[in-house]
Amino acid sequence: MDHFEYRAGELYAEDLKVSEIAEKVGTPFYCYSTATLERHYNVFSGAFDGVNHLVCFAVKANSNLAVIKTLADLGAGADVVSEGELRRALEAGVPASKIVFSGVGKQPHEMALALEVGIHQFNVESEPEVQVLSRVASELGKTAQIAFRVNPDVDAKTHAKISTGKAENKFGVPWQDVSRIYGQAAKLPGIEIKGVDVHIGSQLTDLEPFGNAFDRVRELVQKLRSEGHDITRVDLGGGLGIPYDGNIPPSPSSYATVALNSIGNLGCQLIFEPGRLIVGNAGILVSKVIYVKQGAERKFVILDAAMNDLIRPAMYEGYHQIDTIKQPDASTVISPADVVGPVCETGDTFARERDIPEVQADDLVAFRSAGAYGAVMASTYNTRPLVPEVLVRGDQFAVIRERPSLEALLDLDKMPPWLEKK
Repeated sequence: MDHFEYRAGELYAEDLKVSEIAEKVGTPFYCYSTATLERHYNVFSGAFDGVNHLVCFAVKANSNLAVIKTLADLGAGADVVSEGELRRALEAGVPASKIVFSGVGKQPHEMALALEVGIHQFNVESEPEVQVLSRVASELGKTAQIAFRVNPDVDAKTHAKISTGKAENKFGVPWQDVSRIYGQAAKLPGIEIKGVDVHIGSQLTDLEPFGNAFDRVRELVQKLRSEGHDITRVDLGGGLGIPYDGNIPPSPSSYATVALNSIGNLGCQLIFEPGRLIVGNAGILVSKVIYVKQGAERKFVILDAAMNDLIRPAMYEGYHQIDTIKQPDASTVISPADVVGPVCETGDTFARERDIPEVQADDLVAFRSAGAYGAVMASTYNTRPLVPEVLVRGDQFAVIRERPSLEALLDLDKMPPWLEKK
């Protein structure tokens, strides 16, 4: 469920007409719904009521400070994968004690900051990493609480580019080496083993892979405890999908049932790292039609948004429902068109042969389910400024990231002395 709906023939974001926001902000822009963010967080966290758990929002899904702050005010922690994301979480009010640091390439300066502020846990992904972390922690006189991310070699049955739990993926330590790696890490100074971490991929719409992975984690926890390790935390990652194409994925309550059936009796704190599930359907990308072009074989709807603003279709073949801001009625003609952007790449295509309401220049459209991996993955390719982000709350909205001017964008480049104008 989200809070974008048609009323009296127009698309609303909560209690505001999207068209009125567009008039004030200009297009393209991202629009997020506070009510949807709050609902999605509460539904997910509420599925684990009565269980010792920590929900750490995956900042990589949407790193806007206002979005993180909205979730932090509800009690969310943060899952971060860089110093920049760590600083964003802290700036937005997430307590360091609710932050987990994931990622395969943590650097010493990032580890040092995380240790200084006192994060909850490092999710360690390799033997070289834990050795570096031990050195950094010892030099600072700190102790790093860790969980090794274990690769369970489970096929998540999702897109190859967002699958992370198979043996061929770069993430985590190999399943068959876990006992040795935990044994060696337990001897390192500055390291305190607290748990086990697993994350098998993103946008999963089937609970079976979760169940398979979680069962393996339960067996692993029991094995590690028998080997003398005091395992008190299990981090089950994120990955539960959202309905991009209208297919309804499993509910958080069904996911919770699977997780608790496998892990619930271990007496561990359960840590979760949802991102897309919380923010995906809480955002739309609003764009304006520039031209409608009839090609030799196809019709093209050319928008002012492009692949640099929303890269999921080009990168992942990601599907986004495309709605007109004006609600179609019984007389509206529906016909197939390629929906494309103005960037000089054939890949700058949002949809091919998509049946959509007929539109004309200056009409507005909205890409649904664009709150995750949208603005956060944007670039300035073709010297196109990053687009604004807007947060709606009831009948109010605020620009939470402004559109930079072209002058500001050009000022980022600096001429070397030998090319300066004379």
